[in-house]
Amino acid sequence: MKSVKELNLFGKKVLVRVDYNLPMDENQNITDDNRILSSLPLIHYLIEERAKIILISHMGRPDGKVEPELSLAPAASHLSKLLSQDVAFVSECIGQNVKDTVEKLQNSDILLLENLRFHREEKANDPVFSKELASLCDVYINDAFSVSHRCHASIVGIPEFVSESGAGFLLEKELESYHDAIDNPKKPLVAIVGGVKVSSKLGALKNMLNYVDKLIIGGAMANTFLRSYGMDMGASRIEEALVDTALGIIKEAGQKGVELYLPVDLVVAEKFDKDTLKKEVSVHDVPAAWMGLDIGPETGRIFAKAIKGAGTIVWNGPMGVFEMERFRSGTQIVANAVANSRGFSVIGGGDTDLAVKLCKVADKMDYISTGGGAFLCLMEGKQLPGVTALA
Repeated sequence: MKSVKELNLFGKKVLVRVDYNLPMDENQNITDDNRILSSLPLIHYLIEERAKIILISHMGRPDGKVEPELSLAPAASHLSKLLSQDVAFVSECIGQNVKDTVEKLQNSDILLLENLRFHREEKANDPVFSKELASLCDVYINDAFSVSHRCHASIVGIPEFVSESGAGFLLEKELESYHDAIDNPKKPLVAIVGGVKVSSKLGALKNMLNYVDKLIIGGAMANTFLRSYGMDMGASRIEEALVDTALGIIKEAGQKGVELYLPVDLVVAEKFDKDTLKKEVSVHDVPAAWMGLDIGPETGRIFAKAIKGAGTIVWNGPMGVFEMERFRSGTQIVANAVANSRGFSVIGGGDTDLAVKLCKVADKMDYISTGGGAFLCLMEGKQLPGVTALA
């Protein structure tokens, strides 16, 4: 995989896959521009190299249909303001109008094309669609780590039809930060895995047992592990089909000398509601019709103690329903512990990214990934198709 810095870009048409899948309000105002900000180092570099810059991205899930509220036009406008430079926009990503606009680009000009997913061919990795996108450029750069686990046309298809391809700064930084944490970590290495489903993180849990010294499991997924010990978890969410699998992971951790931590108490409620009655109970005493929505205070203290002496921390998934402030305490305790640890911390995008922001400790984390799914793919020990395609 070549770095963008290894390529001669002067005067060349450079097609850059970014991720501008941005949260917007009902008036199409961008509510979080972090993904645009993350692309700026590469864009500034391409401007300095006097390249002709063509940006492509997806937005939402329009399923191959044109949905005006998922247009990338607001992203072009916002990027223009951030750069203090005009960013052209074309309301298509293929076709003659796009080709004509690209041919008119001067060195250091920037063009953003319309939402790739307005075409079904993007998700289908259609070779004709890939080839048409590739025909727009001399060089292809992937700087969209967050979607590099997907076999889509703009991720794995385009490099097949372009003579020169490379990785952008964000993609390189994401891979380096993760591999520094896993392949050459300062010990002890502590992995914190939370969220809802064991099934979505089963591969990551099994793979992490080959690397970590301590494995902390929280969130709703911990319920399945507690059930594997025969505990009655009330109305808490459980994946019954994976109870035996969870017990197998517990046993494997013991065999490999990995210290595994599970909740000892929970914050439970009668229903999933911000105004519902809640209380703290031992994991042995969950009321029949109540559900666990957060780890309890004693669990928080145990988890924080396990994190305190870490040399490296990898965290993916919250400890509870952190979006509701009443059930954020457990995630807050863990976030504070990670922030105050001397260990190198790598936070795995998505919900965990939002969690550390709501917990007001994002600035104390060493690295926050831009991609949840791609980060999880790395945790599973898998190659990212978007990275393999650049080889």
